[in-house]
Amino acid sequence: MLDNLESDYDCASAGEDLHQLKQELAALRGQGAEDKETQERIHRLENQISFIMNKCDINH
Repeated sequence: MLDNLESDYDCASAGEDLHQLKQELAALRGQGAEDKETQERIHRLENQISFIMNKCDINH
């Protein structure tokens, strides 16, 4: 998970960052944990992925 995503995010890092975030998200989902902390981490990862894709105009 990235610590801070700001409006001045450098899209040159998007490919590597998205790969890392998606791997982390898949790992968390694969654990099947339903506790609140894990759900919050999953939600934050999803938000970070969406932010980067929107900011950098990346289509699925």
